[in-house]
Amino acid sequence: MIIANEKEAPAQVLESPELRDVAMKVLVSPEEGWQDHVMRLFELGEGGYTPRHTHDWPHINYIVEGKGVLHVNGQDTPIESGSYAFVPAGSTHQFRNAGSGKFRFICIVPREGHQF
Repeated sequence: MIIANEKEAPAQVLESPELRDVAMKVLVSPEEGWQDHVMRLFELGEGGYTPRHTHDWPHINYIVEGKGVLHVNGQDTPIESGSYAFVPAGSTHQFRNAGSGKFRFICIVPREGHQF
């Protein structure tokens, strides 16, 4: 069992030419006892974005703070705090911060999907 506050979780700054201003916190994973999935919290700074990519697993997202755009298979959809999305396996997708502050979202993936 784990009961914690995300403020205490260490952030990993992700660096790649395919993304901009992205940090990730692992909140729940096999280390904490969830054997098959990983729950992460992503934070994108102003103008930040994740890579536009495709993979063999689905993921579930919940927007915690800010305004953004979710690109899925050629379609851009505005999202904001309180929005949620299921991105199917094999979908080309990307998250972008479209607001003036931080854009934060939870992303839950199967264990094999946590590859950072």
